[in-house]
Amino acid sequence: MFNEKINDELSLRLLETRDAAVVFNLVDQSRDYLRRWLGWVDDTKTVQDTEKFIQITMEGFSARRSLNAAILYKGQIVGIAGYNEFDWTNKIAYIGYWMGEGYQGKGIMTNAVRFLTRYAIDELELNRVDIRAAVQNKKSRAIAERLGFTEEGRLRQAEYLYDRYVDHVIYGMLATDWKERSL
Repeated sequence: MFNEKINDELSLRLLETRDAAVVFNLVDQSRDYLRRWLGWVDDTKTVQDTEKFIQITMEGFSARRSLNAAILYKGQIVGIAGYNEFDWTNKIAYIGYWMGEGYQGKGIMTNAVRFLTRYAIDELELNRVDIRAAVQNKKSRAIAERLGFTEEGRLRQAEYLYDRYVDHVIYGMLATDWKERSL
């Protein structure tokens, strides 16, 4: 089980089926905001769609392919963050995250991603953590930059979002870089 306290106000825990209605409502309340950068928003039409997503994340965790956690701020689910994928052969974790619009600007996501980076390197003993974000997604990119990730490249037309292609920026953090920063 994954249930980690980050600080007095913030924790991460595995998503559970019982979270479906809360997560769906969070998506629904922030639909226009999330839709700018997340291609799955229009496919999330009902609580049952969210239940299916949670079931997939639970299967991914059991198979050690991924780990998606609810972000709890003051005990309330405010978003999701985790490892969209593990590459155990090459020791890489790919971090993904989103949060409801009303919770921006409190340092929640920066602290969650900092924790996930540390956990991947120190606990899972991975060598690399990647974050990808659309070039124009300044808030997502700012998290990687704030945490000292290195901008490593750009993937042209990496994702189709509803009516357009967007380029992605790839950020990487190596275990050696993280450990040097943590001294």
